[in-house]
Amino acid sequence: MITLYHCVSARSLRPMWLLEELGLPYQLQMLPFPPRALAREFLQHNPLGTVPLLVDGSARLSESAAICQYLAARHSPGGLDVAVDDAAFASYLNWLHMSDATLTFPQTLLLRYRYFEAPERRQPQVAEDYQRWFLARLRAVEAGLQGQEFLCAGRFTAADVAVGYALLLAQHLGLADQFGPAVAAYWARLQARPAFQRALRIQHEAALAQGVPTTPAPDLRP
Repeated sequence: MITLYHCVSARSLRPMWLLEELGLPYQLQMLPFPPRALAREFLQHNPLGTVPLLVDGSARLSESAAICQYLAARHSPGGLDVAVDDAAFASYLNWLHMSDATLTFPQTLLLRYRYFEAPERRQPQVAEDYQRWFLARLRAVEAGLQGQEFLCAGRFTAADVAVGYALLLAQHLGLADQFGPAVAAYWARLQARPAFQRALRIQHEAALAQGVPTTPAPDLRP
């Protein structure tokens, strides 16, 4: 049985959404955010104290994009994965890893320096700079979607799940009104997917059942 350690609407939503797309059974272990401070026992499982953590037999992965790549390759070859001999393989890998390293990263700094730090440690200029950084890099997604519904291979893949989470995070940050038309339409298509809607519903129900706050991690304020 796959086990996923997860905080509500944190980056661990990427693998959870993909697990729902794949229809795989899994155990969802909910944690309060941030777990490194509020669930110290979790450090026994992941010394970083971060989510996601996916455990699949002897495999243990803690990077959300890597987990998406792992699950798609292992459980959906030729489906939500893109094969190495496919002409779209390079594009698939690039989008998959751009999702976190280029799109989510600046948003985490925006969150930290606009909201999560104590008032005396907040840095409005830093937050503004990283907001502009994210929106500038989102232009690559706008360009990549011209004339197509999904980012690569002519179909929905794990890369769309990974990039989709960056758009969800942007929505929590109030940036969705600055999406270009192609990104806005793409985000609407992703949100309409039954697996995405299930993931949101299941995480909420699991948080209630496991006694974890249901507020999405990006919406928490000190």
